[in-house]
Amino acid sequence: MPPASPASPASPSSPSAPSSPASGTSPVSAPSVRRRAVLGAAAAVVPVLAGVSTPARAAGAARASARALPGGGDLGPNVVVFDPATPGIQAKLDQVFRQQESAQFGTGRYALLFKPGTYNGLNAQLGFYTSVAGLGLSPDDTTINGDVTVDAGWFNGNATQNFWRSAENLALVPANGTNRWAVAQAAPFRRMHVRGGLNLAPSGYGWASGGYIADSRIDGQVGPYSQQQWYTRDSVIGSWLNGVWNMVFSGVQGAPAQGFPNPPYTTLDTTPVSREKPFLYVSGNEFRVFLPEKRTGARGVTWGNGTPRGTSLPLSQFYVAKPGVSAATLNQALAQGLHLLLTPGVYHVDRPIQVDRPNTVVLGLGYATLVPDNGATVLKVADVDGVRLAGFLVDAGPVNSATLLEVGPAGASADHSANPTTVQDVFVRIGGAGAGRATTSMVINNRHTIVDHTWVWRADHGTGVGWETNRADYGVVVNGDDVLCTGLFVEHFNKYDVQWNGQRGRTIFFQNEKAYDAPNQAAVQNGSVKGYAAYKVGDAVTAHEGWGLGSYCYYNVNPSIVQHNGFAAPNRPGVKFHGLLVVSLGGNGQYEHVINETGAPTSGTATTPSTVVSYP
Repeated sequence: MPPASPASPASPSSPSAPSSPASGTSPVSAPSVRRRAVLGAAAAVVPVLAGVSTPARAAGAARASARALPGGGDLGPNVVVFDPATPGIQAKLDQVFRQQESAQFGTGRYALLFKPGTYNGLNAQLGFYTSVAGLGLSPDDTTINGDVTVDAGWFNGNATQNFWRSAENLALVPANGTNRWAVAQAAPFRRMHVRGGLNLAPSGYGWASGGYIADSRIDGQVGPYSQQQWYTRDSVIGSWLNGVWNMVFSGVQGAPAQGFPNPPYTTLDTTPVSREKPFLYVSGNEFRVFLPEKRTGARGVTWGNGTPRGTSLPLSQFYVAKPGVSAATLNQALAQGLHLLLTPGVYHVDRPIQVDRPNTVVLGLGYATLVPDNGATVLKVADVDGVRLAGFLVDAGPVNSATLLEVGPAGASADHSANPTTVQDVFVRIGGAGAGRATTSMVINNRHTIVDHTWVWRADHGTGVGWETNRADYGVVVNGDDVLCTGLFVEHFNKYDVQWNGQRGRTIFFQNEKAYDAPNQAAVQNGSVKGYAAYKVGDAVTAHEGWGLGSYCYYNVNPSIVQHNGFAAPNRPGVKFHGLLVVSLGGNGQYEHVINETGAPTSGTATTPSTVVSYP
C-alpha cells in the first residue's frame, strides 16, 4: 500500500504447548505516497547446485507400466541444497541475491534449502521469488548464527514492493540481536525461531505496508515500526513494540491486549481452525514432505517439543515437476495417485490441473509460477476432503480466464469439517509481468476450506497494466459455507475485491486497496451506489464474522472519486465485524462510510483512518 508516515514506536500493552511425536512412516526517505512504481527487470536463471535425487516408482498405480510416470527425482538446478560442510555458502547466497534483488517481474525462481545442523556467519539476503528454508522437522534442527534479511536498498528504502519471498523452518541467532524482515505482501515468515528480536521495517524506517507471521517463536521484541497492518497467527512473541493502523493477532502467546483503535491492536486468544503448511524435510538421505495435522482453538507453535504432530510422505509419492511439463502430464501424474511437487520455474498450462483425489498435495518450491494459456483455468479441486495447495503463484495470461483457481465445483456441498482443504501461500497476479486478464481470480466453493495467507493482486504497476488492459472484476469469491480466511490480502480489482456468498464465513485479517486507476466515478459506479465495496457479504447471508479488516483508496488518476463504503453486508445480528478501518491515502478519493451507513467519512489529505470498533 502507499504508506502512511512511519510511526513512532510506542510501548506495547502487554512456552508453547507441547506436541506429540509425528505419526508418519518416518521417525523422526520519503518516496512519493504512491506505493509502487513501474519497474521490473528479467533475471537470467543461473544454475547453482543440484537438488538431492530420490528416484522411485510411482505409488498408487495398480501396476507398473512402461508409460507410468515415476515418483521422486532430482529437484532441479534452482533448488540449492546446503549442509554445514558445503563450501562457499555465502557466495552462493550472494549470487542468487544479485540476480533477484530487483527482478520484480523476472523469471528467476529459487529455493535455498539448509540441511539440519549449525551454520555460522551467514547473511541470506532475499530478493524476489526466493525462498529459504530449513530441512529439519523442527526449526531448531537448523540453526543459522546470522541473519535472513529483507531490506529495501534496491527501492530507495521503500519496502512496499518487497513481494514474493519467504523464510521457513529455521532458527536464527541474529548477528546484532535483531533480524530485519522488511516485507510487503506475499512474503510469509513461517515456522521460524528468532533467538532475538525481529524488525519489520527497512533501514531508515521507510514505508512498509503489511505482512504475515505464522507458527513462529520470536524470543525478543517484534518492531513493526512503519508497517500499516500486520497479521500474526499461532505464534509466541517476547513483546510487540507499536502499531500504525491495525495489528492483528490470533492464537499468539505474548500478543498485546485488544485495544483497537487506540492502541490499534485486534487480538483473538485463539485461531478457530488451523493446519500448518506442508513442508519438505530430510530423513537420512531421503526427502519427505511433512503434513501437519489440523488444530482447533489453536494457540502457540506446533513444534514446542521439537517434533510437530502430523504425518509424512516420501518424495517417491510425488511427481517432481519441472518447467516445460504439460498440464496433461501433471494430470496423468495425479490420475496415477501421485502428489505434485512443483520445482522452481514458470509453467504454462493449456487446461486445468484437475485435483480429484482426496488428500492430494500440490506443493510449490521457490514460487513456482503457473500461467494459463488460451483462457484456461489453472487449477480445479473436486468436492473432496483434505486437499493441500501451497507455495505457488498463479499469473494470469493475456487471454481472459473466467477463473484462475477453483476450490470445488459450483454447488459443492459435502461436509469437510473433519478434513478441510487448505490454500496456503498461494498467490494470484493479474498483469505486471505482462498482459493478463481474468474475470474472477479465486473461487472457493468447497465447504470448510481454510485460506491461510493469500495475496490476490490486480497489478497497479509493471507491464500490461491499465483499467481495461489487465481487467479483472473480482478477486476472491466465496460461495462455500463455513469457509475461514486467515490472512487475506486482496487488491485493486475493477469491481468487488472480495464477494462472500457462503454462510458462516469468517475472516481474520484483511488488507485491501481499491484500484488506483479508475478513470472516473462512472467507471466504478455500482448501480446507485458509489463504488464497489472492498469486501461485500451477500444479501442472503445470515451469519458471517470478520476481525481486523482495512481498505484504502488511492484514486490517483481521478482523486475526485468517492467510495460509499469500504465494507458492505446485510444488517443482521448474525453478521458481525470487529476492528474495521478505511483510509484515503493523501486525499486521493474518499470514503463516505466504513461499513454500510456506519462510520465517519474520510476527508482531507491527512491519511487518517476512519474506524468502526464493532458492527452492528
